[in-house]
Amino acid sequence: MAGSASAHSLDRALQAALDAPQPATRTFSGLGLPRPLVDELASRGIREPFAIQARALPDALTGRDVLGRAQTGSGKTLAFGLPMLARLAVSSARRSQKAPHGLVLVPLGRSLRLSVLTVYGGVALSRQIDRLRRGVDIVVATPGRLIDLLDRGACTLDDIEITVLDEADHMADLGFLPAVTRILDATPTGGQRMLFSATLDRGVDQLVNRYLSDPAVHAVRPASTAGDAEHRVFVLPASDKVAIAAEIGGRDGRTLIFVRTKHGADRLSRQLNRAGVDAAAIHGNLNQNQRQRALAAFAAGQPRVLVATDVAARGIHVDDIGLVVHFDPPNDHKDYLHRSGRTARAGATGTVVALVEPGQLGEIGRMHQAAGVVSTSHRVQPGHDAVRQVATSGTPIVITQTRPARYQRTRAAS
Repeated sequence: MAGSASAHSLDRALQAALDAPQPATRTFSGLGLPRPLVDELASRGIREPFAIQARALPDALTGRDVLGRAQTGSGKTLAFGLPMLARLAVSSARRSQKAPHGLVLVPLGRSLRLSVLTVYGGVALSRQIDRLRRGVDIVVATPGRLIDLLDRGACTLDDIEITVLDEADHMADLGFLPAVTRILDATPTGGQRMLFSATLDRGVDQLVNRYLSDPAVHAVRPASTAGDAEHRVFVLPASDKVAIAAEIGGRDGRTLIFVRTKHGADRLSRQLNRAGVDAAAIHGNLNQNQRQRALAAFAAGQPRVLVATDVAARGIHVDDIGLVVHFDPPNDHKDYLHRSGRTARAGATGTVVALVEPGQLGEIGRMHQAAGVVSTSHRVQPGHDAVRQVATSGTPIVITQTRPARYQRTRAAS
């Protein structure tokens, strides 16, 4: 499939992967994962692999290049993280200065909850340089910051054995593909490469053809993104959107609200707070530390409402989000699924509500059809029965910690 493979042959391979039966084994040990990793997963309550893990792990453990198509929340992180750990644990290569052996490229900085060095903007470059000098096995990096380190001579990719490109379609959305190709060109051609993406358009197919050699292709159906979520459409005038967002945002559970613009996120957050709903905004104008503090506070339950743009939401991995609200309509059905996939994750249930003006009904209907979503529709106003039903839903959050002081100062200054 490398080099001259056509988009048509790639489509056929993906369709065949989608149609392939689920592997018979339902245990990590049966997939070939080493016992120490199996035991560690079990200690965390993880005993059965998700679909993309069951399909991809055997090939990834052999060192074969892997192309995986799966949505956010489908278990991709363990699908590439576990075989990377297993293979590097038995590698004969020794840890050396500035030269990691594993590389994971992600759109936004986030932790894999593994013993690795995360490299992203918004934190002191000197700290990351110092860690690299002391030697690390795996680097999880955003493209821009990694290139900064390469240009400074603080890191070399000459010893990379395994390279993972995670959420490749979102890399394309954010304009990172030129940086990604530069980084991949700097890694040894004989190493293992794994690429995971929800879609293979937007130039992602070119990365597959250029950098993956005869990859094992694995895919799970996109419909799994919607999980067991209930999808609702609230038809309302624009003048009622803030009031209804405040009514349903006042529920006891976590609520994630999507808007299109950074200024819209800040504005809606202020409006919700004025209405008595504790809310925070997350968007591209915040640096990485500010985003991490906002996410940590949201995960802890203070605030219960987070208002996000699509780009900023790429880094949101918070459990138990019971309600997703499309305050502004998404750009297309793929973004609808990506937003909605923040609830009903890993077998949980959730609710997705789209606040839709009458003139937008045709647009949202076409998105639902393309996404394979079945929804119920209500013409509502504040206090409507359907609105009250959502507003009283959700399990109360148990506050595990007080809001970080630095987050309080950030909010107070905004």
